[in-house]
Amino acid sequence: MKKYSKLASIIMVLSLVIMTMAGCGNNQAAGSASGGGKAAYTIGICQQLEHPALDEATKGFQAAVEEKLGKDNVKFDLQNAQGEAANCSTIAAGFVASKVDLIMANATASLQACSSATADIPIVATSVTDYATALDISDWTGSTGKNVTGTSDLAPLEQQAAMIKELVPDVKKVGILYCSNEPNSIYQVNKVKEELGKMSVECEGYSAADSNEIQAVVSNAVKKCDVLYVPTDNTMANNTEIINNVAGPAKVPVFTGEEGPCRSCGIATLSISYYDIGYRAGEMAAEILKDGKEPKDMPIETAKEFRKLYNPTIAQALKITIPEDYTALEE
Repeated sequence: MKKYSKLASIIMVLSLVIMTMAGCGNNQAAGSASGGGKAAYTIGICQQLEHPALDEATKGFQAAVEEKLGKDNVKFDLQNAQGEAANCSTIAAGFVASKVDLIMANATASLQACSSATADIPIVATSVTDYATALDISDWTGSTGKNVTGTSDLAPLEQQAAMIKELVPDVKKVGILYCSNEPNSIYQVNKVKEELGKMSVECEGYSAADSNEIQAVVSNAVKKCDVLYVPTDNTMANNTEIINNVAGPAKVPVFTGEEGPCRSCGIATLSISYYDIGYRAGEMAAEILKDGKEPKDMPIETAKEFRKLYNPTIAQALKITIPEDYTALEE
């Protein structure tokens, strides 16, 4: 009995020592999280689809956030909706359920889904053309007045319209290719129509509900128009090969809203840097998380620089002379 009692005492002492050590370890971990360094921020990124422009915007965003908050102090949950609005909603709901610190919405459908999912978690968007249209805000003042801010990918549409007239002086009718399910594209169609109308150029929109309709829509447009214009439309940008396969043989020049589609099917564009607008959105996210700024009070920002770019292969094929102030796209 004495041996058993002695053994039991030793076991109890060892147990107490182990528990004490464990307690000290837990206290040390808690101290390092709260006192020794700030806990990591978690940012959910909802990207509408895989596309060079949107990919660059995401890269710019992540680079800015890591620079401003510290690479080891932020975690990204990057999810791609593969071009499906329903996926955007599912991703947004997941971010809300996991209580991320901030959401980055890349492109219009992502913004709409995230905005519908939460009125509390800060949202910083990018690659959105017109926030008033995307969020159905009628009394636009420059900021959203809600938990949303960000950067726009809108290049000056009046200058894009002027570019068409500059390179194709005899243009009579322009067909605008766009997806009817993208509200920001509809905004651009109306704006470009207005600008071309000032130059006495007829303009008509040709819409496709999805990628399956694009070939038929473009085939119809090239029969009636001598120039085509593709705004910053994600569906069209993701199917430029189809556009080129129809417009190219028909010898109809295509002007685009940004650099990506111009490389595939366009003759020229007045383009922005998607990396730059993504980077600025990342800086805005850091200002919200680190400095306590309110998204509702932060004005939507646009690109500061624009470049006149042209596709030398298509320009040569169409025998169109490009002015010297344009820069050739590298192949």
